[in-house]
Amino acid sequence: MSLLFDSFWRAVAYGLRPRVVVLSLLPLLLMAGLALGLGYFYWDGVLASVRLWLESSTLVGSISGWLQSMGMGNLKAVLAPLIVIFAVTPLIVVFSLLAVALMMTPALTTLVAQKRFPALERKRGGSLVASLWWSLVSTILALLALVVSLPLWLIPPLILILPPLIWGWLTYRVMAFDALAEHASGEERRELFRRYRMSLLGIGIFCGYLGAAPSLIWASGVLFVAAFVVLVPLAIWLYTLVFALASLWFAHFCLAALQALRAERAAAAVAPTPPDAEIFDSSPLSLSHATDHTDSTNTARE
Repeated sequence: MSLLFDSFWRAVAYGLRPRVVVLSLLPLLLMAGLALGLGYFYWDGVLASVRLWLESSTLVGSISGWLQSMGMGNLKAVLAPLIVIFAVTPLIVVFSLLAVALMMTPALTTLVAQKRFPALERKRGGSLVASLWWSLVSTILALLALVVSLPLWLIPPLILILPPLIWGWLTYRVMAFDALAEHASGEERRELFRRYRMSLLGIGIFCGYLGAAPSLIWASGVLFVAAFVVLVPLAIWLYTLVFALASLWFAHFCLAALQALRAERAAAAVAPTPPDAEIFDSSPLSLSHATDHTDSTNTARE
């Protein structure tokens, strides 16, 4: 537990460095440009399709009529944009995570290694291809989990629980692998995953819930249409900062755990073997000497 909190405050301290803030602008530019570009070309079409679906739905028509009778008919105007935004938000979160993992995590891990673990040997147990494959498989599994769990989002408490859990699991899978890819061997990485699985998953889930906070800013763009263009990049930048913090946290935790693992194994390798128990010499000469000593002792007693 001390390793968990020690690596956390170190990650926060490193996150305030100007170099880290500048690095966070790279995924921001990529994701903001992608989001605004897709929004410019496809927002109106997708919004029209959702509104058409809502108008053709009997259930939504009944809900709209009830809202109208309650004096809340204006909510119908923002229902379609809210549906689109809540559907797009998981994709924004996932791609922000992957952008940080690709563009920031190697640099941040190198920064942590240079400052805290300069003597830590680099065994390069995870290549770039292996890292990309690991991230791809983990992302597909996370997206499948999001799709399968969509019906459960209609239950009010679960929409606040399930998505952050899935994002946290994905954060743990991607960030922990990348943090150890350069320094740990494949066997060391598997051993650390086995020993610290719950702690690593806890870091991921905590950062997953932090990553859910920018969704409020992202969704508020519907209610403040004039500021929508500003709020979307702001939300994406907050996603980037959260995942940058996660990357630093995993780097500090994993490299410290790797150093402790190697020290433990080195100590076990050079530990002195316990002295052998004294073995009684059963040779004839020893037996004769023992017999003479016994006889002399008995004679002295007499």
